[in-house]
Order: sequence, then structure tokens, then C-alpha cells
Amino acid sequence: MKIAVIQGPNLNMLGVREQHIYGPMTLDQIHEQMKGSAAQSGMELEFFQSNLEGEMVDKIQECLGTVDGIIINPAAYTHTSIAITDALAAVNLPTIEVHISNIHKREEFRQKSITAQSSTGVVAGFGPFGYHMALIGMTQILNEVQAQKQMQEQAAAAQAEAK
Repeated sequence: MKIAVIQGPNLNMLGVREQHIYGPMTLDQIHEQMKGSAAQSGMELEFFQSNLEGEMVDKIQECLGTVDGIIINPAAYTHTSIAITDALAAVNLPTIEVHISNIHKREEFRQKSITAQSSTGVVAGFGPFGYHMALIGMTQILNEVQAQKQMQEQAAAAQAEAK
């Protein structure tokens, strides 16, 4: 299983910016922890970070046919980006949105996620551990997708045999 991990604007400043909200870990440290967890599950991770909305949209589109799922922290674009929302809907891959802080306890403008409507699930407020939770969730989702495919293949084979 291959998962794209897409990080939005200012996440490259983790460990420096607003540590009272986002904690002391850097993005590289979070990614290293994710690699360790992913290796245990046999997952391959591909990391991408951009401060530019269009680059994020391009990366989401590149995921079609190349990865099995997406873990995304759209950061500030969570609340504003119809383009990212549309890109996620277009590729129609299992997607888990992650937020380090609990966006529902923050300023009013941060409490609504536009991008969540194109996500399979959302993890918010668990700090960097939220990425680990997203990996666990993605493993479960992809296992269910695989089981459904196997059931469909078995049903199709049984129908073909019955003819």
C-alpha cells in the first residue's frame, strides 16, 4: 500500500511557530515517526509539503493511479480552498484529513473545514499523534476496500461458473 502524505502551508515551520498550539516537533520529526509506523504495516509513504495551493492541487491530481490513499493536512487551506476540496473529490481516493490542533476549539474562522467534505475521515486535536491515528485509520480503510474487491471478484467468478 502506498500513501501520499500532503502537508499544507506553514507546516514546514513546525517546531518554530506557535509551539503552544502545535508543539515542539518539526515536520521532519513527524515524518520520521510516520515512516516507523508505516513500515510495521507494510505501507510506503510519499511526503509532500507546499505553501502554494496550486501545487497541492497538482500533487493531489498526481495521486490518481499512483497511490492507494491520501493523508492530508491542508492547514489554512482547510477553511478556504474549494480547489483542494474539488481535487480530492475528483481523485476519489480514501482520504484522511489531519489537524494537529483541535480546530473546533480555535478561532471561529478555523472551526469549519471545507476540505472535510471530500475526506473519508478527520483527525483533529491529538498533536503529532494524529498522523499515527490517520495511518491506523488508513490501514483499516484500505483493508476494507481490499476485502470488498475480493468479495466482488468471488461473486463474479461464481456467476461465471454458474453459466
